[in-house]
Amino acid sequence: MAIWQGKSLRKPSGARAKTNRNKRNMEFGRDPADTKIGDRKIKIIRTKGGNEKVRLANDKNINVVDPKTNKVQVAEIMTVVENTANTHFVRRNIITKGAVVDTNLGKVKVTSRPGQHGMINGVLVE
Repeated sequence: MAIWQGKSLRKPSGARAKTNRNKRNMEFGRDPADTKIGDRKIKIIRTKGGNEKVRLANDKNINVVDPKTNKVQVAEIMTVVENTANTHFVRRNIITKGAVVDTNLGKVKVTSRPGQHGMINGVLVE
């Protein structure tokens, strides 16, 4: 079954809403990227208007900003420590925005959206 991001078939009261048109191709969604730790692997996806999105499937490096010095360093990701999006993402090592990852520089909170931006950026927590 396809992922559909159109208007709900139900009203806020729970009654069935009358549809005035059929589903449109532009309303279909896609599966989540589920970015994991590993050698860099990206997927190029064509979006509406002929534009492209870069989906990050795997990556082992993260661009880390130290808030004290405002310097950017590239660190290697060891493991995912916590993920507020889903608690099961921690054991599967899935990286999303807001996840806290353990690196060789310390714990880093991810600030970018790897499934949308095609890179992993973060801020040093400790």
